[in-house]
Amino acid sequence: MTNTASISTMQRIAAALVLIVTAFISTSVFAAEPVKLSRDDTALDLTPTTEIYANQGEAFQVSTAAGTDGIRRRIEVRASSDAHQGDWAVFALANVTDEQLERVIVAPHFRLAKSQLFWPDLGSQRIISITPSEGFALDRIASPDADVFRITLNPGAVITFVAELSTPQLPQIYLWQPDAYKDSINSFTLYKGIVLGIAGLLAVFLTILFVVKGTSMLPAAAALAWAVLAYVCIDFGFLEKLILVTSSDQRIWRAGAEVALASSLVIFLFTYLNLNRWHVHLGYATFAWIIGLGLLFGVAIYDPSIASGIARLSFALTGTAGILLIIYLGLNRFDRAILLVPTWAILLVWLFGGWLTVTGRLDNDIIQPALGGGLVLIVLLIGFTVMQHAFAGGAYQQGLFSDLERQSLALTGSGDTVWDWDVARDRVITTPDISQQLGLSSGTMHGPVRNWIPRLHPDDRDRFKATLDVLLEHRRGRLNHEFRIRAEDGHFHWLQIRARPVLGSNGEIIRCVGTVVDVTEQKNSVERLLQDAMHDNLTGLPNRQVFLDRLQSVLTIAASSDGVRPTVLSIDIDRYKQVNDSLGIAAGDNILIALTRRLRRLLKPQDTLARLSGDEFGLILVSERDPAKVADFADAVSKAIMVPINFAHREIILTASIGLASWVDQQENAQGLLSDAELAMYRAKRAGGNRVEPFRPAFRSTGTDRLLLETDLRRALDRKELTMAYQPIIRLDNGEIAGFESLMRWEHPKRGTIPPSEFIPIAEMSDLIGPLGLFALDRSANDLKDWETQTGDLPIFMSVNLSSAQLINNDLCNDVRSILAKTHCAPSRFKLELTESVMMENPEQARLVLNKLKETGISLALDDFGTGHSSLAYLTQFPFDTIKLDKALVAGAAEKRALLLRSVIAMARSLEMVVVAEGVETDDDAADLVKMGCHYGQSYLFGPPMDAASVQRLLKERFPLTKRA
Repeated sequence: MTNTASISTMQRIAAALVLIVTAFISTSVFAAEPVKLSRDDTALDLTPTTEIYANQGEAFQVSTAAGTDGIRRRIEVRASSDAHQGDWAVFALANVTDEQLERVIVAPHFRLAKSQLFWPDLGSQRIISITPSEGFALDRIASPDADVFRITLNPGAVITFVAELSTPQLPQIYLWQPDAYKDSINSFTLYKGIVLGIAGLLAVFLTILFVVKGTSMLPAAAALAWAVLAYVCIDFGFLEKLILVTSSDQRIWRAGAEVALASSLVIFLFTYLNLNRWHVHLGYATFAWIIGLGLLFGVAIYDPSIASGIARLSFALTGTAGILLIIYLGLNRFDRAILLVPTWAILLVWLFGGWLTVTGRLDNDIIQPALGGGLVLIVLLIGFTVMQHAFAGGAYQQGLFSDLERQSLALTGSGDTVWDWDVARDRVITTPDISQQLGLSSGTMHGPVRNWIPRLHPDDRDRFKATLDVLLEHRRGRLNHEFRIRAEDGHFHWLQIRARPVLGSNGEIIRCVGTVVDVTEQKNSVERLLQDAMHDNLTGLPNRQVFLDRLQSVLTIAASSDGVRPTVLSIDIDRYKQVNDSLGIAAGDNILIALTRRLRRLLKPQDTLARLSGDEFGLILVSERDPAKVADFADAVSKAIMVPINFAHREIILTASIGLASWVDQQENAQGLLSDAELAMYRAKRAGGNRVEPFRPAFRSTGTDRLLLETDLRRALDRKELTMAYQPIIRLDNGEIAGFESLMRWEHPKRGTIPPSEFIPIAEMSDLIGPLGLFALDRSANDLKDWETQTGDLPIFMSVNLSSAQLINNDLCNDVRSILAKTHCAPSRFKLELTESVMMENPEQARLVLNKLKETGISLALDDFGTGHSSLAYLTQFPFDTIKLDKALVAGAAEKRALLLRSVIAMARSLEMVVVAEGVETDDDAADLVKMGCHYGQSYLFGPPMDAASVQRLLKERFPLTKRA
């Protein structure tokens, strides 16, 4: 029992010893094999033999390297600084010589090699202190960019060193001979000083150029130069000589420099290649890119590694995107891109070398300063390229520049706007500022050409850009371009640019100078003329000519197709003139527009609605061919017109006379079919209106008289059957003759006297009104001249009536001038009379023609004043100097007449207008008119119309030569 118990106890003790030894072995740290030093070793890389132990706490135990006696000792080292995070490094050195060796241990704060692309190591203090296995802690030698410690190794000594690390990363640790280390530092000092000097001079020089020249690419190049200068200052340790920088601050400064370098490269590429000229979206993307890089400056304060990693990635992306843009623009013969190819090729080589370095494929002490010098070389090449463009654009020929100055002054004096595009700076200036003409704030349209693009009409933007691109590409020719631009009020203005390019000494276009003219009025006039030539300017419907053209096309199709049987409807509004007389022209126009909308709703796409004359509409019905359905459609048109219209709190009910003619004869043309429909419409109107009348061949006999009368009227002009009668106009205050109104008379050889109310409408509906009007003007002027020849100068005038057809004739003014020049009549002796209804048909045309007539010196009179509600408006809208009071106003009841006449005459005199009263019946009426201030009177009371010979006798009696002498 005793032996068994002893054996059991021994087993337990052995097991415990095994556990203790195992635990000791598992927790022990052994020093690496010592690095043997000889007298000739000037620099040794200890990085591969140095062991890093992370998170070991404040106390660290390690077994030393075996000494000369082969014994390993165990030492414990405690942290000497609160900044220690528990990270340690261990290495051993052995002096195999027989003399004492002096060495320095160097651990750089920052190395670009192996610093990584993402979340790079931007440097910091590496070693807090170093404790040897023998003796005291090593002395630190002051150095701004590395941790340097001096050591002394006795002959044959084997010493283990424990380094207290401030960070678990230890990129490099070297053992240097002190003199060799100093020589190495001094050898790079000269190189770094030269690179810094070149970078500084280049940055200052480009900044000065920007101040002198002002080209946009210069500040971008200067910003890149300053960013490179900041980078090399930090990388070469020059910043620590200027300001106090801690190791943590150095990481922020380095990250900030890399962010500035990435940002300035983006800005330079965008500005130099002038990518903002047309590509607005690319400009927005670049601006967002730069803003994002700008935000990295704030990120660099909190996490420099993230900011630096993003900046390095941006720098690489810019280089890649840049070479793609350069290749694309170079193939399109953009000179700037071609000149940048060598510089960008070197930049790509630099990027490749930087990638090899940060990933550790290149790892030596020369590569980092070499990359800094490479950056300066790249900026130097960029500076040469930018200067070439900056100064090449200024080589004007003196004579050419003077010509441009003279041309600019001449254009400014003429009132045109000078358009000056500085292509090199991409800046447009207009003199005077066209922004104000568009209702914009001053200077809005100045600046880059891209400022114009958003305001251009969408249909004109691509054409505008293409025109300028072609001009820049070909470097010759002239710019003559029209486009639409939106003003501040939303309306588009038509502008015309006419300019010529100015070439610099390098053959590139440096300026484009010319004029920009607002041609909106001309464009609108052309469009209005084209519109008016084919459409009614009130309703927008096709006019009579377009209606006939479409009808003829439909008839042509109907002749070859059984499925097309058109029907023509002539629609005339009953009592429409009464609406105008009672409510005014504006109400009549609004009613026509409302009726147009109603009729359009009844049509199908293949049908056509047109306005043939004032209140007459024409309709081509193609969608229906069955007689019953055609009749139903005509009834629907009649009912649509009869729907009450509310205007000015009044309910207006209109009716229509509708004539209907269907196509049955293949020989019939458009004009004939429309004439048949109009004959049916006239029959419906004579029957009282408000009815639909189908055409019957018997209707043509009714129109025969009208045709015969029109034929006779044509012959009457040739046979001189037309004569003029003249009714006196007297001064009411003294009874003297003041003038005559000419009235046309027609003595038909068979029918006798035909009144003007019968043949004038026929002339207006045909092409005879023009010749009749010229006859009246010419005969009146000749008779007036004959009277003066027989009786001497007379203080009288001649009034001649104008019709609506004459007023819309563009040759009226020329005809009047020609007649006055031929007869030598003074324009002031001639007065043209127009009724309100004449101007109502086309107010705009009437205003233009009347203004031209007024410019010749002719007087204008508004006839039948007081018969319409809109006459007062015409007194201010049209250049009338005389009003003729209608007899309906003059011959009213006594009380009402006095009240109305007194108001109208007072108003006319206030407007400095002459008043003529028609229809004066008694002498008492004439006396009352004199008291009211009326100037002239005209009626049978003062004399009936008489022929020219009778007028001549009357003038000789009233104005004898002895009296006028």
